[in-house]
Parts: sequence; structure tokens; C-alpha cells
Amino acid sequence: MTKNEDLLKKSVEAPAEFLERTIVTTQKIRTALPGDKMLAHTKNYWHMLGPGLTTGASDDDPSGIATYSQTGAQYGFRFLWLAPLTFPLMAVVQEMCARIGLVTGRGLAGNIRIHFSKRLLRVCTLLLFTANTFNIGADLGAMAKGVQLLNPHLNFGLLVVGFAGLSLLLQIFTPYVRYARYLKWLALVLFAYVFSALLAHLHWGDVLQHAVVPHLSFHKDELLLLAAILGTTISPYLFFWQTSQEVEEQILQGKTSIKQRQVLTTKAEVKSMRVDVWSGMLLSNLVMFFIIAACGAILFTHGITNIQSTAQAAEALRPFAGNATYSLFAIGIIGTGMLAIPVLAGSSSYAFAESFRWKEGLFYKLRQAYAFYGIIIISMLVGFGINFIGLDPIKALIYAAVGNAIVAPIILLCIVLLSSNKKIMGRWVNKPSTTFIGWMATALMLFAGIAGLIGLF
Repeated sequence: MTKNEDLLKKSVEAPAEFLERTIVTTQKIRTALPGDKMLAHTKNYWHMLGPGLTTGASDDDPSGIATYSQTGAQYGFRFLWLAPLTFPLMAVVQEMCARIGLVTGRGLAGNIRIHFSKRLLRVCTLLLFTANTFNIGADLGAMAKGVQLLNPHLNFGLLVVGFAGLSLLLQIFTPYVRYARYLKWLALVLFAYVFSALLAHLHWGDVLQHAVVPHLSFHKDELLLLAAILGTTISPYLFFWQTSQEVEEQILQGKTSIKQRQVLTTKAEVKSMRVDVWSGMLLSNLVMFFIIAACGAILFTHGITNIQSTAQAAEALRPFAGNATYSLFAIGIIGTGMLAIPVLAGSSSYAFAESFRWKEGLFYKLRQAYAFYGIIIISMLVGFGINFIGLDPIKALIYAAVGNAIVAPIILLCIVLLSSNKKIMGRWVNKPSTTFIGWMATALMLFAGIAGLIGLF
């Protein structure tokens, strides 16, 4: 009997066994192929991404994009160096926040309440809520303007109402596992800004030179803009959201008690968290870099130096960069707003709930955590109202960003001390280099807060 006949006989006599062996062999062959290996690695990488990616992406909300657009339009490439400077600082700080959440099983506000002054925490929480609410209002207005860029006939007021209502419904009534997945995919909309910048045909030699050589004249206007950039880049709401989202992810995995979360932190979890956080911060700073570069290359060189909103930036770019860049900017406004608003409202709610020991978490239903969701609703309603009381949104954003720059050093001080304390963190305590970078970030934000006050007064 030939080899083929023997194989055929076996396949007839034992079809199940033959089929199983064939499938296993096929899988081994597929795994050995370079394309399949790359696909497997990509899937594993995407699976590791979560709270860090959404936190980083939410940092580039419409108000932040407006700040970066104004920076490029007014000063060209002069502030590009801030993107590579802030990237490692942001990543290390957010990693500390994530580690605090993983190891202690509590959010950031809960840890500050236990180990530091409750009065200080409540003052910072109130300032955080105020700054976040201004940002929510500006983001809702920017999203409505973004839709009007694509369809000018739609009513601004109705669009604001629609976006506020949609965001509230998703936050309150969408199960957390689905909601987290939605935020994760929505983060990819930020690539619209990268593509829009690439379409602007940048002079890369000039861009890269300004990316590594700092330029700062300490003029009052520059100091205020510096505070606004740093305040919207290294923002306190990111600290609270990151820490609490790590806790939410653990609860999703079945670690429902604080004790379980404290004991069961594994090396694999910490490694996955680091990949997630550094990826999210890299995406955030890439977008910052490309927005400043695009507006610097196009608007600054054509004398368009006064940009008040992302919609205005898109309109100004259109004659020089074409409809593709214009459309990508408009889509980015809508997508980033839908991503950032839940993070802004949610971080305020986490901070309040943990400060006052309310039941908190997006995994709860509305009837189980009225106070937690109440803060989200109030944030959204006040932010919605800002669009109809005649408040200058740009001034509100500047004040909010400077407020962030003032509050950030206080919160950063707590973060570095918490994550450096071996009694709290155990074997996951900071390395000396991590602590050093944390203090650098704290010093930079202290400088930004002082610069913001000088710029304002």
C-alpha cells in the first residue's frame, strides 16, 4: 500500500483524529509564516492596550487641539520641543498612577484621602471639577462647530444638546466592558491629525531642528501660552482617570474587593500596563507634535496667527492644505470630543466619590451609585450651559489650563510620594530613576503654574 493510500485509509477509519491532526498541522504552518506572526503580535499588542491608550488619547481633546493650533499659528515651530520633552514625563507620571491603582486597589483620590490632608484633597477636587467643567463646555461647543464644518445648515444649539445627551446616555447606561471597548477604538480617530499634517508637506529638516532645540523668550504672552500647553498636556484629570480605570479593569477581571486587588497584582499585569501607558502617551504627544507642526507650516507662514478654535483652524488650513486636511480636522474634532468628555466628567466624579467615600465606579448601575453619576450629570449640564451664557470659550480654556497648571504640582507631589513609599507599594515601589523623573515633572508643572500666574497678571 502506498503512502497516500495508507493516509486515505486512516482518514476514513478515524475521521475525527485525522481532521484534528490536519488542523493542528495547518495551524503550525500558519504560525510559522511571517505575516501570521505579525498578525498575532499585533493582536496581542492591541489586547494589552486599554486605560493608558484612552487616557493618552483623551488628553488631545478639542480644547487641547485648539491650544496646539494656536501655538503653531502664532509661533510657528518654536514650541515643538515641548512634545518630546513632555512625553517621558507624562508616561512616567501616568505609569506611577496606574501602578498606584493596581497595587493599592484604590483610585488616586482614595489614596490621597488616606495618606494626606483631606482638606487639601477637597480643595483640589473642587478646582479639578471647575477646570473639567469648563473643558466639557468648550468641547461640546467645538464638536457642534466640527459638525457644522461638514454640514453648515445644522443648528448649533441642537447639536450641543445632541452631543451632551449622547455622551450622558453612553456613560450612564452602557455596560462598562462595552463602554471601555468603545473608548479604545475611538482613540484611533487621533490619527486623523497625523494624516492631516502629513498632507501639509512639511519641511522636515526645519521641523526636527525645532523639535530638539528649545526656544523661549520669557515674554508675558509666551509664559501664558506655555502654562496653557503644559496645563492641557500634563492635566490632573488624567491622573485621577488613569488610576481609577486600572481599578475598574481589575474589577472587570473578578477582583471585586480591595484586598483581592492588593494581593493579586502580577508581574504580567504590570508589564502589560506599562506597554499600555507608554503607547497612550506616545500617541498623545505625536498628535500634539503634528498639530503644532501643521499649523506652524501653513498658518504661521501665511500670516494667520490668531486661531480661537479647532473649527477656525480647520477653516484656515483649507485654502492652503486642501479639502482632505480640512475634513480630517473636522472629523478629529468630533471624535476626540466624544472620547474626552466622558474622561473629563468621569475623573471629576471619581475624585468627588473617593474624597467623600461615596460608592463609585462605572461598573455600577445608576440606581446603585446616584452620587457618583450625579457628579457626571452636573458636569455635563453646567458644561452644556456654558455654551449659551456668552462666556468667551477661549478665555475659559486659558483659565482652566492655568488652573490645571496650578493644581498639578500639588497632585504630582502626592503621586510621587505615594509611589515611592515601600510600605504602600511593596515590591512595585518606584525605582530611583522613576522618582527623579517624577520630581522633574512636578518642578516643570510648578514652573508652569507660576508662569501662568505671571502671564495672567
